Amino acid sequence: MQGRFLWLFLLILILEGCSEINKAKDLIRNPTAQEIYQRDLKINDELFAIWETEKEKSLENDSVFINMPYRESGKFFPRSFSVYSYLIELHRGDLISIKIKQDSTSSLTFIDVYAMENSTYKNIKSSEFGEQALQFEVEEDNFYKVVIQPEIEAGSFFNIEIKRSPVYLFPVVGGKNRDAQSFWGAQRDGGKRSHEGIDIFAKRGTPVIATVDGRIASIGEKGLGGKQVWLRDTKRGLSLYYAHLDSIVPIKNYQVKAGDILGFVGNTGNARTTAPHLHFGIYRRYEGAINPYYFIKQNEYKIPVESSFLPENQLAIVNNIANLRNSNSMIKSEIIQKLSAGDTIHILGKTGDWYHIKGSSFKNSSFLHSSLATPMN
Repeated sequence: MQGRFLWLFLLILILEGCSEINKAKDLIRNPTAQEIYQRDLKINDELFAIWETEKEKSLENDSVFINMPYRESGKFFPRSFSVYSYLIELHRGDLISIKIKQDSTSSLTFIDVYAMENSTYKNIKSSEFGEQALQFEVEEDNFYKVVIQPEIEAGSFFNIEIKRSPVYLFPVVGGKNRDAQSFWGAQRDGGKRSHEGIDIFAKRGTPVIATVDGRIASIGEKGLGGKQVWLRDTKRGLSLYYAHLDSIVPIKNYQVKAGDILGFVGNTGNARTTAPHLHFGIYRRYEGAINPYYFIKQNEYKIPVESSFLPENQLAIVNNIANLRNSNSMIKSEIIQKLSAGDTIHILGKTGDWYHIKGSSFKNSSFLHSSLATPMN
């Protein structure tokens, strides 16, 4: 009996030793979450190659366009090798959050984000092994692909949530997106210069706040901006410009927290003939002015409620013709294919009144309105 316990103890030490060796190697080699998955779960090479190939196909093929916030419900089926690929237009200043919830706490999913580069896609962010969420700040206006892939043997119900939020707070207390009425790039002085910021209109005296933790770099009244404050975002290396203020609040130690009042809306400087507003700009050294709108643009839509999802994974078309679309919208979408009555399709998930589907006769995923199909018995 003692010999058996000794053998088990030695086995545990060996396994722990292997784990520590793998951790040390990972620090040097920096393997992907997928590579760790194959190694630690001892996935067969042939099976893993099929799984990896399906993800590569999602980068080569067209993906569905989605608007945020987005929520999709569905079920992962073992060895179905399904890949969920979404194309999104994002802007500098967006903060993107991706979360996956499953009814199985042990099931793995993998999240990768790719940016379009010369008609191909380059990986810019990936979830850590075992993580079911990913968040990142967008640093360049571009089209991005979010690719979500369940593990090979996954067999659980899921809920995918993708949403954006601004990096900064809105700079005018109580202000809304609609209060920004003069945007980046608008012509000024008869076309001699362009607008290097946005104008946010509000009643005179409305508080103006620090949109982020930072350091006050300059306070004064001069030039076109009149009474103005420069706030330094030390985390991102950006300078935030608040102009045309009616008055400025005294600030101790030149340090502020997001939400602290800097001053009040006015029309000083060259804005004397216009309605009170805040001119808000963002600048970066060696780069100059940056479009500030998406850094503060508020979310105007709530996250959709979770869809009721059918446990079956196949549907049959019931209309004579059913249009497949590249987005879950009748208005903002294109018809990419037509199906006929009796055609069968594979369900990836459901969002609102739309099925996210993939058919056997076409390579691209698409959306189908739920009124056009029925579950197969």
